[in-house]
Amino acid sequence: METWDAITSRRNVRSFADRPLAEDDLDRILEAGRRAPSSRNTQPWDFVVVTDREQLGELAKVWRGAGHVAGSAATIALVLPHIDDPRRREGSLYDLGQATMAMMIAAADLGVGAGHAAVADQEQARRVLDLPDDRYAAYLLDLGYPADRPLRPIRRPDRRALSEVVHRGRW
Repeated sequence: METWDAITSRRNVRSFADRPLAEDDLDRILEAGRRAPSSRNTQPWDFVVVTDREQLGELAKVWRGAGHVAGSAATIALVLPHIDDPRRREGSLYDLGQATMAMMIAAADLGVGAGHAAVADQEQARRVLDLPDDRYAAYLLDLGYPADRPLRPIRRPDRRALSEVVHRGRW
């Protein structure tokens, strides 16, 4: 798939086919996250990959809107260190966003759907993922082949018009 096709095909997938991801495809998606840019090349993230069905079910309990995690083929917990300095913390969250999008585009390129979820219950995440005390699960990225229809470029996306979003020179 061409890069533009991967970008325009990517959509949030919440319902997955009961089919495992190829190990090479999962590794490629993770490699995309590892290669993402970060401020001063700090690479603040760690990724915990979960493929066990029972563990996915427990991980889905970390947020009321994360039920789709239970049906995924794999979910990546995006983990950050606890950072006291607000500036570094904000930078790390931005960096994690870049890693997330890189993984989502890589997944779309492979025909793999992706969804995301917040993590409200850090104690549940810590139990399921066995995280060290100095880390927390910032977000979840669930992956799998879409149950409804394959990924393909979306002709009329439900997005604000470019002319509403883009301000050239000034507001």
